[in-house]
Amino acid sequence: MSLNPPEYITSLQNNIRARPISWDGAVRAKTITDDDLKKIKSIDKVRKEQRRQTIESDLQGFRKLFLGENGSQSIFEAAAKRPDIIQYLLVLSGDLVDDIPPFVETLIGHPNPYKPFLPFLQQSSNPEDPIPLLTSSVLSSLISQALVSPSSSSNKQSSQHIAEAIPKLNAYISNLAKSADSGLQDIAVQEYSALLRTKESRKLFWDQREDTLNPLADILRTASGGKDSDSTKMNGASSIRSTATDVGLSGGVGIQLLYHVLLVFWQLSFEGELVGKGLDEEHDIIPLYTQLLRVSPKEKITRLLLATLNNLLSTNQQILLPAAMQARLPTLLSNIKSRVNNDPDMLDDHESLKTMLDEYSTSQTTFDEYAAEVRSGHLRWSPPHRNAAFWKENARMIVDEDKGELPKKLAEILAKEWESDKQVLAVGCNDVAWLVKECPDRKTTLEKVGLKARIMELMGESQEESVRWEGLRAVGEWLRYSFDK
Repeated sequence: MSLNPPEYITSLQNNIRARPISWDGAVRAKTITDDDLKKIKSIDKVRKEQRRQTIESDLQGFRKLFLGENGSQSIFEAAAKRPDIIQYLLVLSGDLVDDIPPFVETLIGHPNPYKPFLPFLQQSSNPEDPIPLLTSSVLSSLISQALVSPSSSSNKQSSQHIAEAIPKLNAYISNLAKSADSGLQDIAVQEYSALLRTKESRKLFWDQREDTLNPLADILRTASGGKDSDSTKMNGASSIRSTATDVGLSGGVGIQLLYHVLLVFWQLSFEGELVGKGLDEEHDIIPLYTQLLRVSPKEKITRLLLATLNNLLSTNQQILLPAAMQARLPTLLSNIKSRVNNDPDMLDDHESLKTMLDEYSTSQTTFDEYAAEVRSGHLRWSPPHRNAAFWKENARMIVDEDKGELPKKLAEILAKEWESDKQVLAVGCNDVAWLVKECPDRKTTLEKVGLKARIMELMGESQEESVRWEGLRAVGEWLRYSFDK
């Protein structure tokens, strides 16, 4: 999927193209050679067609100029002390990569095509520094094309170089995504999107998700009206790089930025089996997407939300369908039916989601829903947790079924810290309190899986008031049983 280049990058490139460069002075200073200068002048400030013909007439020679070869330096290495030349050459390289496919294939065939560029990513910690910014633009475009190039996929060395370059590029891009500036954020998400073209590159992105994905999830939470929506950090706040007509959602998140972030999540959702559980545990993805679907202002936003939900739910039914029911996704799908009727793709995703949820709903008892939620590994305040009748009817089955599988799973859930979602611990403590209250004769069973010890830890150590309160209630049930006995 091709996206328009970020406005700030385009503006920066045009500004650099217009700057005069003292090429003859660079030759006299032995920064570049006469041969380098001849090649540069033959493609500089000429029509695109003339440039294309010149490059294609000497593909290997121009590859050697930009990347070096057989012991010779690339022009980037030779001109490393001239920032003006480096900036100009990065813009020129980007033009060639975007406009001349045969040259891209020639570059990809180099023994190490990314080596001259990678050091520039670490040149500055300032996200607005033009050299690393332009480098990330060139590299994301070059690697994007290399990922789907037949010559790369069949070449083990080429694949290895890509696998080594992407994490370094992702690390730089993540600094742009963490910026409070929506223009830099948009550059980041478009470059991420360019890189997420294969299973392997999506796995690399997921492996770095603390840096790559988490800032994007924060943008989505802000857009949904969730936590930190009043913050200026990571909220897509307007800047000189944003278009004035890009009307925003909650927290000032612009439509285009939101669309590009959702595009990244959609691309990632093609690895649903890999990412589904993590997205649920770390970002509560289904309630988040349900809320975004509820407030979606544009058809293109709705299309991506439905497609991503369909990808994730179809590959993670046991984990995510309970979350979808709790988030009232079926009701929302009914409410938005009129918004999707005119788009075949949206309608297909909508119907697929509705069918999945209907089949799940008709097959589940209240006990089944609770068990599925526990097995998913992520607890929420869904209706059964506070329903006294549910616990009176089902507590003994919860303790005894499948040799105590559910209490063991509950212990696993409570053993985690849940730094980003402490309510999970509160819900778990609540459940333990009900189990002890309704099944006092199974107290020893619950102690053996570690529930009592963990509850007492949470009651005394947790900084979250709701966790301490629910923990205290659970310990109180244990003590009441002891005294009653």
